[in-house]
Amino acid sequence: MARSPQQRRPADSPEDRARFEDLVARYSRHVYAIAYRVAGNEADAKDLAQEAFIRVWRALDRIDPGARLEGWLYRIVTNLYIDLLRRRRGPKVHSLDEPIATASGELARERPDPSADVQQTVLDAMVDQRIQDALMTLAPELRMVVVLADVEGYAYEEIAAMMQVPIGTVKSRLHRARRALRDRLAAIRGALGGS
Repeated sequence: MARSPQQRRPADSPEDRARFEDLVARYSRHVYAIAYRVAGNEADAKDLAQEAFIRVWRALDRIDPGARLEGWLYRIVTNLYIDLLRRRRGPKVHSLDEPIATASGELARERPDPSADVQQTVLDAMVDQRIQDALMTLAPELRMVVVLADVEGYAYEEIAAMMQVPIGTVKSRLHRARRALRDRLAAIRGALGGS
């Protein structure tokens, strides 16, 4: 019985596994970073990154070993995130103080024990959370372009190729996203008394 591309079983040789492991090692950090920035939470980011690499595995025999895959991977993450939003009809945000519900009861969320300056660690976390909160107010296409440009440092041409849109669209979205972020962060700063 012939399998569809989604169901096809990739070759499972030691060489294929080694090549796949190399791809995961090379790209996993960047894929997770993009997934986290667009999804806004660790659980969804892990799921998006994992699904992206499942797609890499399924397409392994069609991937040129010397090809740069950043654009393709980020396009996969973007499409997966948009699909996730369609299924959920809006991202879910969970409080860090809220326990995690499991089949056997509730678990407290674990937080890392900071070994650095506690005050600076808290301030850094607050700033990062404010930025992440502001990012989450953006539409997905605006959020993705600002993350690719300002967090990951990609050029307009690279972003246009990844998102399959014209360069003018990238520039326009980036301008709108930056303006919205600036306004949102200014409003947050004003609400906190200029801190």
